[in-house]
Amino acid sequence: MTRTANLLLSFSFLLISVAVMAQPTGPMSDEALLDRVQRQAFNYFWEGGEPVSGAAPERIHEDGIYPQNDADVVTSGGTGFGIMATIAAIDRGFITREQGRKRLLHLAKWLQKADRFHGAWPHWMYPSGKVKPFSRYDDGGDLVETAYLVQGLIVARQYFQDGNPEERQLAALMDQLWKEVDWSWYTRGENVLYWHWSPQYEWRMNFAVTGYNECTILYILAASSPTRPAGPACFHEGYMRSGDIVSHESAYGYDVILDYNGKGAIPVGPLFWSHYSFLGLDPRGLHDSYADYWLLNRNLALIHHAYCAENPRAYAGYSEKCWGLTASYSLIGYDAHNPSNDLGVISPTAALTSFPYTPDESMMFLRHIYEDHAAYIGTYGPYDAFSVESNWCLPHYLAIDQLPIPVMIENYRSGLIWNLFMSAPEIQEGLHKLDIKRK
Repeated sequence: MTRTANLLLSFSFLLISVAVMAQPTGPMSDEALLDRVQRQAFNYFWEGGEPVSGAAPERIHEDGIYPQNDADVVTSGGTGFGIMATIAAIDRGFITREQGRKRLLHLAKWLQKADRFHGAWPHWMYPSGKVKPFSRYDDGGDLVETAYLVQGLIVARQYFQDGNPEERQLAALMDQLWKEVDWSWYTRGENVLYWHWSPQYEWRMNFAVTGYNECTILYILAASSPTRPAGPACFHEGYMRSGDIVSHESAYGYDVILDYNGKGAIPVGPLFWSHYSFLGLDPRGLHDSYADYWLLNRNLALIHHAYCAENPRAYAGYSEKCWGLTASYSLIGYDAHNPSNDLGVISPTAALTSFPYTPDESMMFLRHIYEDHAAYIGTYGPYDAFSVESNWCLPHYLAIDQLPIPVMIENYRSGLIWNLFMSAPEIQEGLHKLDIKRK
């Protein structure tokens, strides 16, 4: 029976059980509340994962209504986030180490057989491992989504590599998978990386990844590869645009630091730009001639918080404790919300995944949504997005929004995922090649 059929049959039960689960039972300590949201969001991957592959479904809709019949479609980037969330869950005791190993081994063996294009996985795949086109010409390798997946593979490799024989077997397979990605192919012989390649349409998408955006990790991994790397010039000339990336603008008293391609009076991007690349890559003390990456990410979160607290468009619900704009569902479909593209929609992942950067402001949001907005919380934690202004919230989740939550909360609480990723010798070598230093 498909996920859709199961969801439709159990929808009435879910409505009842979710309502019960979401009701607060009195004030919880900060630690208990963090445990709760981490466990719920992790369960998107653990309990809600696609059973054939073990990968992260692109979306889970608790109302059973799916677009394009894609209830069973999985996403490569979200799966990488799920791998990192699994490591955090083991360390928190949500699952046992052996449970996590078995699940990740099942997944790694599936990834080994799934469609790949010069080592890169596609954005979407069916449970069979065959590519599902993301758009008309995007039916091949997606190097950015692959980078998010590889980030997870490296974290898990580091976690299991000194374990028992079964764990070392898993670590070896994950090591093999990431080293098979041909980053050099995706340069097309130029000093920049290209996002897509298709065996049918080749470079028709023609999307050169230039900064600054969510793709920093792409260039770190490309430089770090010991087998098929892309040279440092790709990072400096392509992504950082030979220094043209540096911004001298500010907002709400915080330096913007790098050009977010922002428009309007507040020239910043959505908050996921400070999340996806930095689930494993530790920005603390990380700096180069372009930016202090900790300050860059912290300032972005603080600008978003200040903007929502000021609420210049007078949207109902916005406040110092209800804040955060990023790419998510909205009333008009998926959209990249930010201060220059504000539709009155708050995306919970924005504040919750910013915990390392804004612990006080993020805790205010966490308490606000659990204590004051129980209707916005379902099986896997807060739903993807809501609008108090429009009295709108759907019982829908997206992998790339839900699964960064437990990872970055763990980084806030223990630094575990950051420490594991940064312990990889290839990553240290790649950072050295790019002249990125740690204070």
